[in-house]
Amino acid sequence: MAEDKSRYFTFLLYPESIPEDWLLKLELIGVPMAISPLHDQDKKEGKEKGLKKEHYHVIYIAKNPVTASSVRKRIQRSLGNKSVAMVQIIKTTVENTYLYLTHESKDAIEKNKYVYDKKDIKLINNFDVDRYITLDVEDKDDMFNLICDLIDNHNLANIRELRRFIQARGSEFGITSMSIVNSVLRSHTGLIRLYFDSVYQERKYGRTDIDKETGEIK
Repeated sequence: MAEDKSRYFTFLLYPESIPEDWLLKLELIGVPMAISPLHDQDKKEGKEKGLKKEHYHVIYIAKNPVTASSVRKRIQRSLGNKSVAMVQIIKTTVENTYLYLTHESKDAIEKNKYVYDKKDIKLINNFDVDRYITLDVEDKDDMFNLICDLIDNHNLANIRELRRFIQARGSEFGITSMSIVNSVLRSHTGLIRLYFDSVYQERKYGRTDIDKETGEIK
C-alpha cells in the first residue's frame, strides 16, 4: 500500500545516537523545525517505574507533501542511521504538537506530565507556529470571548498589559502567541476598547457598587 503523505511530521531524537553538531546538521536540511527541551523527566507509563530514556521531540515541516519514510531517510543521511525514531505524520494540529514539546498540551496536562520550560525550545529555519494555526469563524468567536474574559477577570487595562499577560500565562488558556490574538481582535477593536476602558475606569475611580465579599453588584 502507498504511504500517506503530509507536510507536517514529528519524530524523536536520542542524545546518545546523534553527533555533537546535530543542530547545525538539522539546520542545513533547510526546512522549518521546532525542537523540544531535552525530555529527561518523563516517567514510564503503566506499571513500569523510573524515567524514560532522554530524548528530544521534533516538529518537521516539509516543503511539499512527502512520506514518513522519506523524512526518516533524510534525517538519517544527516545524523546517522540510528539517530531518529518514531517518525509520524502529525495527526492532530501543529499547534497541539508544539504545545506537547513542553507538555503544555491538553492531553499532557490531563496526564500530569512534567512541564518543561518553553524558553528551551529551539527553532530552526524560521519555524513559526503561528503560520500553521488556522481558525474558523466559530474558533475566532470562542477566542474572542476568551480574550474578553481574560481582560475582565484579570483587570487588563490596555493592549500592552494583555500582551504581557499572554506572554507570561497564555499557554494556560491555550493561546500560544500574541499573533493569534491580534488576528482575532482586528475585527473587534471597538468592543475590545470598551472592555479596556471599563477596566481603566474601575482602576482609576474604583467601584462602590460591588459587594467585596460576594462580588455581586448592589
